Amino acid sequence: MKKLSKFSFGIGDRFAHQGQAQLEAFVEAKRAGIDLVPVWNKSNREHTIIHSEPDCVRAEAEAAIAALGWKGEYHVDADHINLTNVDRFISASDFYTHDVADYVGKPADSAVLDTFLSNTSRFVGSVQVRGLAEPMTITTENLHAVAAKFLGAMIEAGKIYRHIEAKKGADNFIAEVSVDETDQPQTPVDLFLILAMLAQEKVPVQTIAPKFTGRFNKGVDYVGDLAKFEKELEADLCVIAFAIRELGLPENLKLSVHSGSDKFSLYPIINRLVKKHGVGLHVKTAGTTWLEEVIGLAESGGEALEIAKEIYAGSFSRFDELTGPYATVIDIDRAKLPQPSTVRNWSSEEFTSALRHDQNCPGYNNSFRQLVHVGFKVAAQMEARYTDALKANRATIARNVKVNLLNRHILPIFG
Repeated sequence: MKKLSKFSFGIGDRFAHQGQAQLEAFVEAKRAGIDLVPVWNKSNREHTIIHSEPDCVRAEAEAAIAALGWKGEYHVDADHINLTNVDRFISASDFYTHDVADYVGKPADSAVLDTFLSNTSRFVGSVQVRGLAEPMTITTENLHAVAAKFLGAMIEAGKIYRHIEAKKGADNFIAEVSVDETDQPQTPVDLFLILAMLAQEKVPVQTIAPKFTGRFNKGVDYVGDLAKFEKELEADLCVIAFAIRELGLPENLKLSVHSGSDKFSLYPIINRLVKKHGVGLHVKTAGTTWLEEVIGLAESGGEALEIAKEIYAGSFSRFDELTGPYATVIDIDRAKLPQPSTVRNWSSEEFTSALRHDQNCPGYNNSFRQLVHVGFKVAAQMEARYTDALKANRATIARNVKVNLLNRHILPIFG
């Protein structure tokens, strides 16, 4: 299989103009002693909204690689794919995030269930896991309950994996499995048994994305109990190490933190525990490049600032349409959203203060930021007017993209 290195970092770029600015952050990180693999990603939903094709992500990545002479590893992620859409990503991608959320809770074939119960019966009882304060207790009831919820989904992950394997060959791609879009966080027992299911399906998963307690809203900080998150994260790291030894999974299997953008309060915890356990880490998406584009436009003033204001006004007027698909990962207080007529009179500084994720800034507006975050469809419908503005204001935008990635994300997590 194609092997993913120890530390990797997802970078989304909806309009495919910031690849070089993003990679410059990795170059600076390497100079600081941080060996980090860039993974460009873009979901099928984003391609549909932007009217782009997956090949443009590969082209953007390779153009940045050539421009900066990057000699290290890099990948292109088909973000949240399934059997209905994976074929459009076959030529462009070498990293596939298997999204099986729609199959959680669906029953598995009885023969496959029997095989799973037989394969995992040896773990029934008290299981010592290095690093956990208390043993994992696995009962027969656990096996049945976890299988009822997740086995059908992991069977689907196996189907997706084998479909990609048949198209590309096993040595040409990396498999990630996402189980973060479920109703409840997985317990250590849940995670271990999910990994056992993937082993049974012969999916050589290299990153696994569990669900954690708390809110992982798009583009804003974590909301939840930090101590509980720390406990969950450490337990997951220990379980993954145990599963590698016991289930024959790839030795480089690592945790993937989804919705990682701007979870600033979690970064010190993640940094500390990854170092403590000496393990790898994949951060699925970080850097909120699209918002840095809007910030860069607003900073530039003139017509660029007017475009930023129009994006907000359009997002405000189409609130239900734009927020609906993201309802589970945003928390917008509509009472805190300024009227577009007010924003129309803002200066560059007022706009950027509201949008830039600086929680110490009196002007920062969490709800304003989340609404703009999901408003990229408005910019997409501006077509050339928006992309021409990106080109005309490239230097200002690139500075924001690079500084945001490096100083607010890479250094706190991996430094």
